[in-house]
Amino acid sequence: MRQTAFGNTGLEVSPLGFGCMRFPVLDNDNSRIDEQAAMEMVHYAIDHGVNYFDTAYPYHGFDFSKGGASEPFLAKALKNGYREKVYIATKLPSWLVQTREDMDRFLDEQLERLETEYIDFYLLHGLDRISWKKLLELGVLEFLDSALEAGKIRFAGFSYHDEIDLFKEIVDAYEWTFCQIQYNYMDEEYQAGTEGLKYAAEKGLAVVAMEPLRGGTLVKGLPPVARKVLEETAPARSVVGWAFHWLLKHPEVTLVLSGMSDLQQVMENIKLVGSLPQEEWTSTDEDTIREAINIIRGKQKVDCTACNYCMPCPEGVNIPRNFALYNDYHMLQDPAAKLRYQRLLSDMAKASNCIQCGLCEPQCPQSIPIRAELKHVDELLST
Repeated sequence: MRQTAFGNTGLEVSPLGFGCMRFPVLDNDNSRIDEQAAMEMVHYAIDHGVNYFDTAYPYHGFDFSKGGASEPFLAKALKNGYREKVYIATKLPSWLVQTREDMDRFLDEQLERLETEYIDFYLLHGLDRISWKKLLELGVLEFLDSALEAGKIRFAGFSYHDEIDLFKEIVDAYEWTFCQIQYNYMDEEYQAGTEGLKYAAEKGLAVVAMEPLRGGTLVKGLPPVARKVLEETAPARSVVGWAFHWLLKHPEVTLVLSGMSDLQQVMENIKLVGSLPQEEWTSTDEDTIREAINIIRGKQKVDCTACNYCMPCPEGVNIPRNFALYNDYHMLQDPAAKLRYQRLLSDMAKASNCIQCGLCEPQCPQSIPIRAELKHVDELLST
């Protein structure tokens, strides 16, 4: 597999990164990785040119409150010379940090769990407005400086889950090497989006694109009419191929991070990404993907354009974000929308915090009955 420059690091990485949060498991227990099957996947990927492995403290755990099985398993998989062939990316569990000392404690624990003297790429995990403010107050930038100086981490970055204005603020706040954003053909204007992608790249950051298939919904949940449009334009190209090709046509995308769950997916993704440099993205391709996007968006339940005229809500409800998750659930049959609502939105930002004051509704250019729709959001996504 060809390699690509990782920002200004002087390192080269594979354009396909291996996300270590969806390994096959035993008895439907997320904390028990099927090590034989997962080991075969990891070794096949490395032997065929994949050299970027992304994990995190809670991956393959019962919940996000303690360390999961992903980091220790990756350490085991990278024995016998494989560690020297790859770059490890893992993340500070930002939501668990309560003191400056916690940062050092978690990093040291992760070094032990990964059985390595250093972590190549270390991220602040899942930054949003609340976690960023907390980490700044606790001294996270000094922590990163000290970890870099001590050689415990080689490069610092962050993963992101919030709006574009905060994203730019974070990019400008530190000498980051890279960032990780959710990006796919349905998320051009979601969170950091295309604007954030270009902003980070202009600042010299490498950009890792996560959720290229929106948690698999751009495959499993793709409406049949949209699938037919894609297949008729390029019969030999899979729906995964459409998603990856769309991403990698953007020169600002350094690599696509894929959470693969079986060996067949690993093999197919490696073959797919390896073939993309030889395939041109044409104007017909662009027209086709736009048609598919319009078909998908036609299934949304609330006609919210995220103009933010309804904001700020005096109670702190993130009205556009609630509607986006509600639409995700319906457009792509996305069950993970419930988890994102329950875990990624603060209690204040959830639809359930609406007090039905109605101040937002006169401001909405789409005349959305916001109060009634927020009730629907909470009824669907909170259970």
